[in-house]
Amino acid sequence: MAFIIWMLFKSVLMGIVEGITEFLPISSTGHMIIVDQLIGFSGKNGFSSEFTALFEVVIQLGAILAIIVLYRKKILNSLKTLKPGGFGFKLWTGLIIAMIPAGIIGILDKKVFDDVIERYMMKPIPVSLALVVGAIWMLYAEWRYRKNHTCKRLEDVSYKQAFAIGVFQCLAIVWTGFSRSASTIIGGWIMGLSSPVAAEFSFFLAIPAMICASGADLITSDLQLSGLEISSLIVGFVVSFIVALIVVKKFMDFIKHKPMKGFAYYRLAVGILLIILAIFRVIR
Repeated sequence: MAFIIWMLFKSVLMGIVEGITEFLPISSTGHMIIVDQLIGFSGKNGFSSEFTALFEVVIQLGAILAIIVLYRKKILNSLKTLKPGGFGFKLWTGLIIAMIPAGIIGILDKKVFDDVIERYMMKPIPVSLALVVGAIWMLYAEWRYRKNHTCKRLEDVSYKQAFAIGVFQCLAIVWTGFSRSASTIIGGWIMGLSSPVAAEFSFFLAIPAMICASGADLITSDLQLSGLEISSLIVGFVVSFIVALIVVKKFMDFIKHKPMKGFAYYRLAVGILLIILAIFRVIR
């Protein structure tokens, strides 16, 4: 019984981490890898690596559901205006265009990137370096581009801007720890989007991108789950959903009035700390 309670507690922790980090520019994958190592969610005294991969997919869907709930009115409005010239048509066409670069990476993934990323990039040092490099780039991009925005509404994002943001998103795919949210928001700044619009476009882009990726993983999964594993999935999903619901709302209120350099400084601090811990073999 003690082991079950302990593993469910770990599931809660992982759900909290996912809910906090998925849409903030600090890298959810990087934090999940590190927290997994620190608390032993998977491995010898935890769940299998196969179940952990499924767990991460499920709690990502919990975070995505939070976006759908928060933006339900705008999503419904977009679905009602799907005819050419309407808000919905332009938004979803732009999102499809933005997904093209990631789609190409996804097609090549199994043949070119999968083994390389798994072997070399899903490790503390590369993740730490991604946090540091991303922080430096975020500081520069915010100083250089944030005040030069010309696009102040989500409906004004052009197809050219959407495609460019999609290209930036690919950086997070090939370099674990860089952060999909950070790369797309930085891309938005460079392409002239205001911070709230860049963040909203990043959120909306996450809906089809993550549902497609997560759906594919769920369909191909053939794990036979125990009662504890099913309970962990439910707990992680619910916790991730609730935490993301709170965090995203607070984040949007924050960036409307304040700069994002605080997130960059956080990334720098965490990245440097993790490099030190990896050097002294505290994490591997």
